[in-house]
Amino acid sequence: MRGPALLSALFTSLIACAAATAQAQGTRAMIVEAGVQSLQEAMSQGRASSESLVRDYLGRIARIDRAGPTINSVIETNPDAIAIARSLDDERKVGRVRGPLHGIPVLVKDNIDTGDRMHTTAGSLALAGSPAVKDAFVVRKLREAGAVILGKTNLSEWANIRSSKSTSGWSAMGGLTKNPYGEGRNPCGSSSGTGAAIAASFATVGIGTETDGSIVCPSSVQALVGLKPTVGLVSRAGIVPISKSQDTAGPMTRSVADAAALLTAIAGVDADDPATAAAQGHVASDYRDFLRPDALKGTRIGVARKKVTGYNAHTDRLYEQAIADLKRLGAEIVDPVDFGSLGDYDDDELEVLLYELHDGLDRYLSTRPGVAVKTLADAIAFNEKNAAQELQWFGQELFLKAQLKGPPADKAYLDAAEKSRRLAREGIDGPMREGRLDAIVAPTGSPAWLTDLVNGDSFQGASSTPAAVAGYPTITVPMGFAHGLPVGLTFVAGAWQEGKLLGLAYAYEQGTKHRRPPALMK
Repeated sequence: MRGPALLSALFTSLIACAAATAQAQGTRAMIVEAGVQSLQEAMSQGRASSESLVRDYLGRIARIDRAGPTINSVIETNPDAIAIARSLDDERKVGRVRGPLHGIPVLVKDNIDTGDRMHTTAGSLALAGSPAVKDAFVVRKLREAGAVILGKTNLSEWANIRSSKSTSGWSAMGGLTKNPYGEGRNPCGSSSGTGAAIAASFATVGIGTETDGSIVCPSSVQALVGLKPTVGLVSRAGIVPISKSQDTAGPMTRSVADAAALLTAIAGVDADDPATAAAQGHVASDYRDFLRPDALKGTRIGVARKKVTGYNAHTDRLYEQAIADLKRLGAEIVDPVDFGSLGDYDDDELEVLLYELHDGLDRYLSTRPGVAVKTLADAIAFNEKNAAQELQWFGQELFLKAQLKGPPADKAYLDAAEKSRRLAREGIDGPMREGRLDAIVAPTGSPAWLTDLVNGDSFQGASSTPAAVAGYPTITVPMGFAHGLPVGLTFVAGAWQEGKLLGLAYAYEQGTKHRRPPALMK
């Protein structure tokens, strides 16, 4: 080939390379802040595929999470993700689309079992080396819905139950996760990795878990929507446990609509989790049906103040603006409405958690062949043996206290469980009933504090405990920024009211539009 023919061939090759580069750059840009619906439209129109999305997210993780700013939120990526995405693309080509999550990349917290080549460690070296034998119920439901499990996210080790002096976002397995909204700022815990990863667009949506605050706090400080469901709406089978009374998995997303789509996929009754039997008849077929921009009109919203305000001036300022926005959007404001005996059952809550940790963790570890520990006592001994890595920043005094607890039949446990749940539920049900309220709002927490591995978390205040101990649903949605740091607004209601809360949060979100990506990530 010579002369004009050669030039023509070279020109054609350059055009093809330029087109491929432009398409790659286009899909790379497409994933930043992208939601479930927009990516589904892109795939249905042939502008993207599940495989291209997976590759782009993996590339973004390599450039920003593992290098560059090194957010360090993803503890492991799925070696089979590209192959799974290709298979889902093949299904789409023949007209099979399983639902809104078909081909959508999802990150899950590393205390949730995946029966594949990835590990489930809860951030501890003690659980490394041998993957779980089967998927957690939540993961199975995601796969059935067509989602691609892109990887596992870092977390506060053992979901922040090892020590009261811990630093949120640190684990021996994954190191320290950073908050992408501020240099040196903490991502909160224990779903810190999921929060940072979704805020930085390392996946479309994410799954966190909560016992008390571990979904809503990292969501609040990273401008996300975080939904903690009613205990029993989402199965805990296959999740490293703390408390059968309070544990739950839930969505962490950049929009309310994505949280609704994700909850639809993971909610359901599971024979392996007896708590889900109560969800029968309470699981919506599609939680997106509750999303209306005018959902606040004509509602009565209670404003909590006592013990959930006054700890941070920036939070209080944003909260007052949020109350004004709720009123502007059509809500009738009932102010104040307080969470009853909040603060009067903190010791009882901890007593319950320690009893249930001992019992639940021993049961869970028996399902994990090949790991180094089989009981809580084994985990304590492992940490002592590997103290240079595991105990370098904080101890394990909560583990030690839990090991001293007896069986859940103990009177001390039964009394603490009855008191804490009764007071927590009265603190929500009473005001809701007396004020004829649709929901109660409160600030989720303070702006992110500075990470301090030596001294641990500098926690100022929060509103997660009433719903956590009651087992009731709560959702946080961005309510603004303080010097570039996000703060969330929490909506709380009674059991099985996820649909209502999603509707209220959606109306507030659409009426305020506070979410913006971290400047570091632009």
